[in-house]
Amino acid sequence: MSHDEFDDTEGYKRIERYNPKLIEDIAVKYKTILNDIGENPDREGLLKTPERVAKAMQYLTHGYDLDPVEILKSAMFKEDYKQMVIVKDIEVYSMCEHHLLPFFGKAHIAYIPNGYIVGLSKIPRVADAFARRLQVQERLTTEIRDCIENTLQPLGVAVVIECSHLCMQMRGIQKQNSVTTTSAFTGEFLKDTTRKEFISLIGSKLH
Repeated sequence: MSHDEFDDTEGYKRIERYNPKLIEDIAVKYKTILNDIGENPDREGLLKTPERVAKAMQYLTHGYDLDPVEILKSAMFKEDYKQMVIVKDIEVYSMCEHHLLPFFGKAHIAYIPNGYIVGLSKIPRVADAFARRLQVQERLTTEIRDCIENTLQPLGVAVVIECSHLCMQMRGIQKQNSVTTTSAFTGEFLKDTTRKEFISLIGSKLH
C-alpha cells in the first residue's frame, strides 16, 4: 500500500494508507459518474478528481479495517476505581449510509469501571473506528456502547451523540440548524440519578 504521512495535533505521525488497486477501481467509477451528471471529466479542473474522491472515500471508510475491541484491549489496566469516567466533546465524522453524505458532531462517552480502566485516548479511537464507516447515528451510538460494555465489562456505559446531518441540511427538508441527539445506556446509567449526573457533567463547562 502507498501512504502519506503527516504530523497531527497530538505530535505523532498519522499514516494514511491507500490500496492502489482499490483507488484505481473506484476512480474509474467516479469518472463515469462525472460523465453521467453532465460534466467533462477530462477538463483541467476534474482530471484528478476521480482519484482524489477515491482516496477520500477510502479514508472516510477506513474504520472497516480497524478492530475497536483490540483498540480497547491494547490499553486495559487493572485499577480499583469505581467512579464515573467521562470523555466528552469527542469530534465525530461519519457518512450517512442512505445518501453517502456526511454527518458530524460530538460524542460524550462515560463508563464506571469494574476492575479495569482503559487508556483515555482509546475511547475517542473506538468512536472513530465505528464512525469511519457507512453509518446511521442510531447504530453508531449502540455500537460504541456495546463495544465498551462487552470488552471492559464495567458497571455501566453511557453514550450520547449530537450530530448535524448534511442529508437534512443540503437536500430533502433543508433544515440547516437541526441537530440529532441519540443516547444509549447500560448498567448503573439506567438508574435515574446516575444518568442525571452524567447528563449534568457533559453539559457543564468544567474545562
